[in-house]
Amino acid sequence: MPPSDIAESEPVLSSLPGSADTPLARLFGLLEAVAGRDQPFTLQSLAVELDLPKPTVHRMLSQLEQAGLLQRQGDARHYAAGLRLRRLAGQLMLNDGFNGARRMVLRSVVRELGESCNITALAGSEVVYLDRVETAAPLRFYLQPGSRVPVHCSASGKLLLAQMKPAQRRRLLEHAVLDAYTPGTITDAGALERELDQVREQGYALDREEFLPGLLCVAVLVPAEPGRLSNLCVAVQAPVMRLSAERAPQVLPALRRAAEALARIEADAMPRASRA
Repeated sequence: MPPSDIAESEPVLSSLPGSADTPLARLFGLLEAVAGRDQPFTLQSLAVELDLPKPTVHRMLSQLEQAGLLQRQGDARHYAAGLRLRRLAGQLMLNDGFNGARRMVLRSVVRELGESCNITALAGSEVVYLDRVETAAPLRFYLQPGSRVPVHCSASGKLLLAQMKPAQRRRLLEHAVLDAYTPGTITDAGALERELDQVREQGYALDREEFLPGLLCVAVLVPAEPGRLSNLCVAVQAPVMRLSAERAPQVLPALRRAAEALARIEADAMPRASRA
């Protein structure tokens, strides 16, 4: 089955997974809409864009205005980003050296291999994409930062599971349903354990079209401090027509160099007090 592009299609208000209908998610959705505008806006235009009742949007605008995140313009009808929100954005950009350094590592992998690269971490029984750099190739699978994948059908998830002690892994998977997302998804607990044995032996993991048809993923762990489990992986994803399971070991040198670089960035960013 040939792979197909996956385009970003989620509405603004679904930007917080699992909480799209909460007041907090709606406020964040409103702020995202504001951040995407280059000119002041009215209550009416925002209500239409967010598909929310005008009284709800009016209440949200009032809350954000009182907090200094939004400000009303001279005609009292138009709103724009407030001083506090602009300061927040400026501080994020100013102090974003940590994420900038990680992104440079991902970009170097993409330049070398020509395929998309991402950093992932375990969040409950799912793997979350912390950051990602896309390939420039016209045929690609688009998975934005913040996307989540079930732990049992992702290369990163297998690595994070494989390093755990059996009891810890059983607690995590005890109530998890090993749903089938493709014909290749591992849905049997015994088969998953055998896969994890192989992952531990070889030091890397593969997702062989187990979450999305046509997509192959290769992942390695980002080394953690001695005595600690790692909660970060770096992975390359590509359509199977460009990267097969047999060719997957060829990307390991680049991935392992990236993992070592990311480990150094994590260590440098960690406050000294937390290392004790």
